[in-house]
Amino acid sequence: MDINVNGAAVFAHTGGKPFDPAQPVLVLIHGAGTDHTFWGLQTRFFSHHGYTVLAVDLPGHGRSEGPALDTLDALAEWVWQMLDAAGAKQATLAGHSMGSLIALAAAAKQPENTRALVMVGTAERIAVHEDLLAAGKSSDPRAFDMITDWGFGKPSHLGGHQAPGLWMLGCGRELLRAGTPGVLGTDLAACDAYGGAVEAAKKITCPVLMLLGAGDRMTPPRTAKALTEALAQVETEILPATGHMIMVERPNETIDAIDGFLRRVAA
Repeated sequence: MDINVNGAAVFAHTGGKPFDPAQPVLVLIHGAGTDHTFWGLQTRFFSHHGYTVLAVDLPGHGRSEGPALDTLDALAEWVWQMLDAAGAKQATLAGHSMGSLIALAAAAKQPENTRALVMVGTAERIAVHEDLLAAGKSSDPRAFDMITDWGFGKPSHLGGHQAPGLWMLGCGRELLRAGTPGVLGTDLAACDAYGGAVEAAKKITCPVLMLLGAGDRMTPPRTAKALTEALAQVETEILPATGHMIMVERPNETIDAIDGFLRRVAA
């Protein structure tokens, strides 16, 4: 599905069903340097189980026109501009890594229009090492290697994906490599500069799920503690033997966790 947002074409995957803003809306937001495909299996599931889904490509990512936005606050504003252009007023927001902080900041801007919030692989602050910042800025292939090596949990380095034959590290590296030059660097710098997560969390009024990986070396579960303490209604689930790329490493468990949470808050 293509949406015109501020004069730019934005792509959103709807999971095989037409988008219907009259139904409960679920927005899925990807992380730094990636695109909607990171949410592929979850998009398909929720579009066939009670939600109309927008798994978006952020500006300058995937099939969406650029330029990439260089602050998480600007991206949070963009989320509501995108929803308005799609004809939706309220939504459940879910994001991974950088996308989790975008979803948080967006929910803080319009808490009355956020039905629920799902934060996957998140932290109070996603600080980025100076070597990775430099490599991302110059589109150095070493940035892709660093992210995939650290991002995927140790079991994923040896295979074992739930879809037989899928090489997770190779697919992740290729997705980053295929991105528009400079976009990964813009994303990483925006993550590193963002320090407003705890203050944003204090403004959230909806139920929140934090879905974390026990083996996450990028955003270890302990780094989400301050957010947990600041949120009024929060559930935390930690998946064992799972790294940072949670939706890819554990697609079925991710679906089960989010589906169970959304069912509980809707009851």
